[in-house]
Amino acid sequence: MTPVLQAVAFTKMTGCGNDFIIIDNRRAELNAFEPAALARSLCRRRLSVGADGLILIETDPEVDFRWRFFNCDGSEAEMCGNGARCAARYAFLKGIVTARRLSFRTLAGIIRGEILSDSRVKVRMTSPLPCSAPLALTIDGEAFSCHSIDTGVPHAVVFLEDAERLRAFDLDCWGRALRRHAAFAPQGTNVDFVAVLDSGNLAVRTYERGVEQETLACGTGAIAAALIASNRHGLGSPLRVTTSGGEVLTIHFQRTADRFTEVYLEGEAKVVYEGQLGDPLTVD
Repeated sequence: MTPVLQAVAFTKMTGCGNDFIIIDNRRAELNAFEPAALARSLCRRRLSVGADGLILIETDPEVDFRWRFFNCDGSEAEMCGNGARCAARYAFLKGIVTARRLSFRTLAGIIRGEILSDSRVKVRMTSPLPCSAPLALTIDGEAFSCHSIDTGVPHAVVFLEDAERLRAFDLDCWGRALRRHAAFAPQGTNVDFVAVLDSGNLAVRTYERGVEQETLACGTGAIAAALIASNRHGLGSPLRVTTSGGEVLTIHFQRTADRFTEVYLEGEAKVVYEGQLGDPLTVD
């Protein structure tokens, strides 16, 4: 029998335009459902709640909680920076944690967060892997210099000449092509197109793996852009990253040669609305 979902409370949150459905699953009420199918059902825009991803909050004996993060296509992701900030604020608002500093487990490792104000959250990310040497790729006659880095999930960073070029760039076309390029097989990669505005500011547009289109923001992508910009252009911490949605994320880090530690992602994490799944929702 196909399971039916009903009377489950959820919170819709946004982190600089990245939106998420967050459900408290500490009582394992959703364990009868296949989580990938649940994510696909709930994240469908115009047909369900709609979101970039689904976050399930679960128990963990060693930290404040464990999360499971699923993209809207049902794929489970190791990490999501903006989702982490939303999960931290959700846990604080719901009393899952009472202190403003907290820690939780992800597939990428332990994430530590701090609630700075009513809506501003800062999370310490796992240390990224060292930056790779630039990779020269040509697709349909278009040349790209890609810098690969893993900031919890894999990213390929491409620098464009300026903000005007970034705004006009056909991201859906080239982002999709690079995301599935054989150089990043088998798992593929997220793709970030970046313009350096000045010594303290970047603009970024991201094609997200698992969402399979441009999103209004990507936390791990903003981090990838900032770290590669520091490595390539000698920019120092902190760096402010303006996202596609127009909001700003702040990236803090320490750099030694080509290695980065103490990487923090800071920005807004807001509740959009809360609700309950009323009519039965078939999950298949």
